[in-house]
Amino acid sequence: MVSSLLLLVTANCSLEKQAKEKVAQTAKEQSGDELFVANSFCITCHYGFDEEKLALNHELVGVGCERCHGESQRHRSDESNITPPEIMYPKAKINPTCMMCHPRSEIKKNLGHTPILAAGETIFDEAEESVTDASGRERYCTDCHGKQHRINVRSVRWDKATGKLLRPEQ
Repeated sequence: MVSSLLLLVTANCSLEKQAKEKVAQTAKEQSGDELFVANSFCITCHYGFDEEKLALNHELVGVGCERCHGESQRHRSDESNITPPEIMYPKAKINPTCMMCHPRSEIKKNLGHTPILAAGETIFDEAEESVTDASGRERYCTDCHGKQHRINVRSVRWDKATGKLLRPEQ
């Protein structure tokens, strides 16, 4: 029984790896170019983010930090660490932003995404209704896909909607 279970897990991992490789190859063929991901600029300060599953999966198809957070030249050149990145996401904008590349038609096929689909159609829309699950808990794409995609210790905080610097106690 244990060996059968181990065989099943191994086969599943192998299939997942093959699927990711096929996605990366298809993206490369469609673009006609070598895929460029500029995460190296970001990991200088945000070390460890290049090893998280969300970053690795996106890198396979040529999507780096800049695609979602902007080039942030001013942010990465600021040694005082008070300039925010070009793009930050207040919670209300997370789901519609993810759906810009991961369309609703694909998300609907996966069970458990009903609360996520309550988000606006675009990043400019407000949620159609509360983005909560059956227990009333707010739900965001990053709850399952990118739990580690947060900086837990910050020396500086910004209002994610406005980019304004917040005092440390806020």
